[in-house]
This record gives sequence, C-alpha cells and structure tokens, in this order.
Amino acid sequence: MRRLFWAVMTCLGLMLLVTAAQAQEIYGEYVETRSADVYTGPCISNSEVGLGGNQAIVAWRVQKGSWGGVKLDGLSVVGVAKASATLGDPYNNPYPAKAVLIFDEKASPEQRAALRQFAQAMSGELLQNVVRTEAAPISIEVKYHGEHPMAGEVQAGNLASIRTRMLSDKDHLCGNEEVAYAPLAKTTHAMPAVALVDQFKGEGLGVSWTLHEKRSAFVGNFAR
Repeated sequence: MRRLFWAVMTCLGLMLLVTAAQAQEIYGEYVETRSADVYTGPCISNSEVGLGGNQAIVAWRVQKGSWGGVKLDGLSVVGVAKASATLGDPYNNPYPAKAVLIFDEKASPEQRAALRQFAQAMSGELLQNVVRTEAAPISIEVKYHGEHPMAGEVQAGNLASIRTRMLSDKDHLCGNEEVAYAPLAKTTHAMPAVALVDQFKGEGLGVSWTLHEKRSAFVGNFAR
C-alpha cells in the first residue's frame, strides 16, 4: 500500500508540474528584419559588415500566454533598434543599442509593462536601452508552408512595416549562401526570407529608413 501511495503521489506531482508549465507557457509568431542580409554568401556579407546591419525591427504577436502573471493573449509588440555596429558581427560589440518600443494600442498599462519585459527578455541586449515608446494599431501575420513559416507581414501604425516573401532560386547571388546571422531573438523555429519592405518612419533613433528586396528577414514562431 505504501508503494502504491507514493506512486500515486508521484504521478499527481508530475501532473501538477505539467499543468503549471502549461499555465506559464507563452507562444506566438515572430518577424524580424535588419539592414544587412542574413541569408547570404561571403561576397555580400563581407561587403556589409562594419558598414551596415546596425538597424533592426523585431516583432512578436502573442497567440496565447502570460508574462509575469499578466495575460497577453492576442497582443503584439514591435521593437526598432539602432546599434553602433553590425548586429551579429562576432568581432565588434554593437551594444548598447538605442531602441523604440511600439505597443499594441489595445494593451492596458499593465499589459504594456509586461510586453516590454517580455520583448527585452526575448531579445537580450537589443532592446534594453529604450529611448522612446509608442502605442499604435499593430497587425502581424505569418504564412506557413506546412509546418514551416515562410512569409510574414507587420504593420505598426504608420511607424514601422515589414513585408516578406519566400526565398527562391533567384536569390542565390553568390552560389554559396547560408544563414550568416542568427535571429536577434529567441525562437522555436525561424526561416530566412526576403524583405520586400523594411521601413521605419518614427522618431527617437535619429534615423529612418525604407529598404526593399533584401535577404534580411526571419519569419518564425516562439514558445517559452
């Protein structure tokens, strides 16, 4: 009986741990672009490192979940950053970077604080030095090919926008392309893509930009 009792208690404990983990889980979709090709060959990456790649936009849409006990279902947050060197360059430190955070206008003050903590936790040093915050209507959509995220769109009011497409054979310019830089934030799965539009027209960073047709995007999802 004692053995049966402890076996039952162990099973109950495991069930409670699984339930608690599920209760804390947060998951959704992620889109990123930056001012340097992320899927490329040395012929392009060597020409950009040290000269470009210091600007980035990262965007999350929470499908379901909480952060710090605050429910974030259906909300989005976008981070825009300008670093001092090429992001991902192993030989130069691009941080600290200046960052602007754009919160979903539907989020309450408590949810905005949680979204800020979430975005900073997911992106390491990239969004730690926030110089400006905004609120805007945000739409984020990711399209899938089977289980693989292949294309995405982000629109954060009139401040930031991303529109991507799948890579194709025509995007192999060097012939030996690979993923030269990893995503700037934690993901469960991310695929490189071509940024048809990569645009920031807000204030706070001392620079705005509009880029087209660069192999500079990632489209993916996250779960924690």
